Amino acid sequence: MDARKAKHSGLLTVIFTLISLLWVFPIVLVIINSFKKKAYITRKPFEIPTDKMFVGLENYFKGIERTGFFDAFWTSLFITVFSVAAIILFCSMTAWYIMRVKDAFTTAIYYLCLFAMIVPFQMVMYTLSKTANVLHLGNPVGIILVYVGFGAGLSVFMFTGFVKSIPLEIEEAAMIDGCTPLQTYFQVVLPIMKPTCITVMILQAMWIWNDYLLPSLVLDQKKYKTIPMAVQYLKGGYGSVDMGAMMAVLVLSIIPIIVFYLVCQKYIIEGVVAGAVKG
Repeated sequence: MDARKAKHSGLLTVIFTLISLLWVFPIVLVIINSFKKKAYITRKPFEIPTDKMFVGLENYFKGIERTGFFDAFWTSLFITVFSVAAIILFCSMTAWYIMRVKDAFTTAIYYLCLFAMIVPFQMVMYTLSKTANVLHLGNPVGIILVYVGFGAGLSVFMFTGFVKSIPLEIEEAAMIDGCTPLQTYFQVVLPIMKPTCITVMILQAMWIWNDYLLPSLVLDQKKYKTIPMAVQYLKGGYGSVDMGAMMAVLVLSIIPIIVFYLVCQKYIIEGVVAGAVKG
């Protein structure tokens, strides 16, 4: 029986290793082509750059200059950091309130959050664009409110699942000791929710950092652009694209989120399991 389990485990390891390589391969391909001359990227995309193909950091300097990369980087960083922070704070408080004050109002809020998870973005994108324009949300601060709205569905769902597992006696003990509801939340509940907070942070940060459609609809593109929007500036007339510079900018854009994910990945499974819905 143990031999069969070991064989089965080894087979699964091989299968998932191959799947992992398939996921990593496009990233490796982008990195390799970021050091090639533009002509060789389309002609020989899978080859390691030789002396004839290799251009060093030329594509990187060109991409940074043509896209205004650093301005876009700081805009993306600002939007991502503060959007994620707002999502974690407000959605965790909402989930805690929903689970501790069970009435028709909180039930309606919960089901509205669930409904928001299944509504396709295409159904609301034009209305959203008009509303954001009327409310003057076309700036890095305004778009944070939009991201909080779109990120609330999944986040509230995960946080409510976790709050179910928190013993009510802990909060009652804090109240007896003189804590107000806000003190109970920040000093007792929020520290306990750390695994789910980190999971939500990772998922939302990867989405917001890589998002192109929402910023392009909401932001004033004459003043602000995120990294995904900046990449579009490498397109020339008649659909021509500087593939070398584009590959280089893509590498620069994925490095921060990959580093962030690698640092925090050990918390993902812990947070998902902790936030699983319990009966």
